[in-house]
Amino acid sequence: MPRAERREQILDAATRAFARTGFAATGLDDVAAEAGVTHVILYRHFASKSELYRAVLDRACTRLADTVGTDDFDSTSLPALIRAAAADPDGFRLLFRHAAREPEFRDVVDAIRSGSTEVAHRHLGAAIPEGPWRDWAAHVVPTFTLEAVIAWLDLGQPDPEGAAERIGRAIHGVIQAAHTD
Repeated sequence: MPRAERREQILDAATRAFARTGFAATGLDDVAAEAGVTHVILYRHFASKSELYRAVLDRACTRLADTVGTDDFDSTSLPALIRAAAADPDGFRLLFRHAAREPEFRDVVDAIRSGSTEVAHRHLGAAIPEGPWRDWAAHVVPTFTLEAVIAWLDLGQPDPEGAAERIGRAIHGVIQAAHTD
């Protein structure tokens, strides 16, 4: 198998293995078995378990950014986020469930959350006056959205066509709660 294809095969297998039990509980034996390769092949591509996990997270981030974008929010963003999660549920869970709990890799999730909060803050400017409630909503909306998508994945992706609209209504409720008159 060509090197690039083998690397992708290993990353796919590592994503599945790490998504089942997280970084600490997944050994390179688990990844090698999942990929159907030997340790020698695994080490030709990745020098350590940490390097492999970082590569898996980086790939999940890239896929997410390619599908959803990183700089703005509009009516297509939430459906795009749901499509990205549905296309790579293991990668999505790794980013927002497992990596968030791994101190060595938390920086990846923190960067996404920070960027999401910044985008939300800009977007909410038209709906919520400047102040602590806009700041609150800018933190709550991305956190709620990610948790809602993970719950949707965990429940088997019910009503994929209506999921964005339902999650959007709940987000609107957060915005309404933050709006002060």
